[in-house]
Amino acid sequence: MSLESPLKIGVVDTMFARYDMGDAAIRELQTCDGYGEKFTVATQTVPGFKDLAVAAKNMIERDGCAIVVALGMPGSQPVDKQCAHEASMGIMQAQLMTSTPILEVFVHEDESDDPAVLAQVFENRSRDHARNAYWMLFEPEQLSRRAGQGIRQGFGHAGPLTV
Repeated sequence: MSLESPLKIGVVDTMFARYDMGDAAIRELQTCDGYGEKFTVATQTVPGFKDLAVAAKNMIERDGCAIVVALGMPGSQPVDKQCAHEASMGIMQAQLMTSTPILEVFVHEDESDDPAVLAQVFENRSRDHARNAYWMLFEPEQLSRRAGQGIRQGFGHAGPLTV
């Protein structure tokens, strides 16, 4: 093991989500090369998605996280959509204040009426964005190779446009 401290990837999730998004993200990070040596995972749980921005900012400033995955679930009502927009703006502001990426991972409760499909979206989106965080830190070429490919996190990929 190197004398340098490993980087930290932060995972902040919420109690309000109807799926354990944080667990899915952590499980994905544990499969990444160098887990425990190149990087460790710091975690925090907050009540709801409006609390994610300050928690992520604290994980960066207080805990030294190099990137944070912020996971939450907006409800299906119009007020939930408005609050999700506001929470998203807070996350963007926290990124700008810290000059550190915070990957916003929201699964809206009304993305599917089928609980099994919705659970799969939660799982896939959480894991896919956790993998993106890892790639951003350690293998940015993975993202570059996928540019313009219509890759989604959650549902199936849209694919590239053909001309």
